Amino acid sequence: MGKSMVDAFADAALNYAKNNGVLMTVCNAEPTNYTEASATYKLADVVIDSADFTGPADDAVSPYGRKITTTVQTDVPVDTTGAATHVAVCAAATLIWVTTCTSQSLTSGNTVTIPAFKDQIGDPT
Repeated sequence: MGKSMVDAFADAALNYAKNNGVLMTVCNAEPTNYTEASATYKLADVVIDSADFTGPADDAVSPYGRKITTTVQTDVPVDTTGAATHVAVCAAATLIWVTTCTSQSLTSGNTVTIPAFKDQIGDPT
């Protein structure tokens, strides 16, 4: 018997992030909760909304499945000097997801660009 998943199943989770994401932060460590993402490890942050995402849509890259993609965030003010290692997306008081980024040194008073990236739910294997 094969494995499968209806698109609506994955889309519900992805739409939660798209419809509830209000803050994107650049962090110097992997946050595990909202406070760590929005304060403890935060080096820079930008307010976002559903217009900052595209999808859900099919993902043509293995493991295939469904994805949403964030839009690039340019000229995000850096609040705290440190080494950026993670990017987090938060709802109001909830950490939605965390991804890694290319490690780079950020300096308070400068700006940073957060490139577009995807969040994917792969097809069952």
